[in-house]
Amino acid sequence: MPISLHDLARSLGLPVLAGDVSRPVGWVHGTELADPTPFLEGGELLLTTGLNALTPGYVDRLVRAGVVGLGFGTGLGHDVVPPDLVRQAGEAGLGLVEVPREVPFIAISKAVSKALAADEYAALTRTSEAQRALTRAAVRGGVAGVVRRLGQWINGWVVLLDAAGEPVHSHNARLVPELREELARLGGGLASAAFETDGRQVFLQALGSRARGVLAVGTTEPLDADLNIVNTAASLLTLALAQNDAVDAAYRELRTGQFRLLLNGIGVDGLPERFRVFLTDDPPDDGFWAEHDGRIVVLANESDGFASSEVDRTEVARGYREARQAKKAGVRRFEDLAGSLEVPEGFAEALLRPLDEETRATLRVWLGHHGAWDPAATELAIHRHTLRNRVRKAELALGRTLDSPGLRAELWLALHREGQ
Repeated sequence: MPISLHDLARSLGLPVLAGDVSRPVGWVHGTELADPTPFLEGGELLLTTGLNALTPGYVDRLVRAGVVGLGFGTGLGHDVVPPDLVRQAGEAGLGLVEVPREVPFIAISKAVSKALAADEYAALTRTSEAQRALTRAAVRGGVAGVVRRLGQWINGWVVLLDAAGEPVHSHNARLVPELREELARLGGGLASAAFETDGRQVFLQALGSRARGVLAVGTTEPLDADLNIVNTAASLLTLALAQNDAVDAAYRELRTGQFRLLLNGIGVDGLPERFRVFLTDDPPDDGFWAEHDGRIVVLANESDGFASSEVDRTEVARGYREARQAKKAGVRRFEDLAGSLEVPEGFAEALLRPLDEETRATLRVWLGHHGAWDPAATELAIHRHTLRNRVRKAELALGRTLDSPGLRAELWLALHREGQ
């Protein structure tokens, strides 16, 4: 931290006469002007021998300009600091110290300059150490390692948010406030935003673009001194996320290549023995999926989307065709296709695949009699109980009830096509 007026006065043996001397000294400036404020930036310790220090409004002008304190030199124009000046400084809260003749103004300037240089060196050293630590964390722990290490360095909370504002990695997560409204501050092209909430200084930094995420940091102290550390972490996270994007792109290309092999009848490892081909809008969290012809294709037993009938790894091309036909017809499963005599290619085969020849022959006769038991049993030369058992067997194999007029129509169409 920069040296305070109190510490400066103590180190040089300067008597403190009035006002607040706890504020840090940002610079030292000597002047005898009645109004030096046009030449000040705020944060200065002003040194004067008092030629114009008692002009009306002098102290008030210094306070409004943000002057930290006034060092009044004695032993030249004044033997002591004027009592009126002491009173005005006390009333205004302006730190006032006496600078005896034996303490040259240049000594005060050197002391402040030395303190500022030491403070700057300490800040650079801390930033350099933090940058090395964050880089090591990125190499060893990836994105999560950087977030955790940054939180330790700034002694606050840190959270990495995705593009939707959901936390991905965090440090001291219990301290993280609701940030959704504040994330809107990054709209309109802004890359960062700073604000205060719940007594904490909060800083938001977009990582490359909002598509990659946002780094949010909060501390009880101003982040000015550690802003370079935060920026270093943001840069490392941006690079790490970009690398993750490149890896994800490579995996997508690999899966697309594997799916093309499957379409050509060449099997790949890691698939179930039998599965369905699904067309969906979003890739699943696990299992095999690929991008093909602008579609997300999933090979699994269960998934969202439009599904083919069951296939194995040598029948993926047929399953892909069936899934497209199901999507075109607006049905969830290929077996649910029903309608006209223009039965889609592969429909009959897919629907009848679970049924053996005896069951198919039984259903063909039974459906031909519109589900009447006695006429169908007579034509098949079997008992009606046997006929009921065979129909029940068909329902179990299909996983659907034959009480459904839709399923009866589908079976009739499929059996009709099979017989052609």
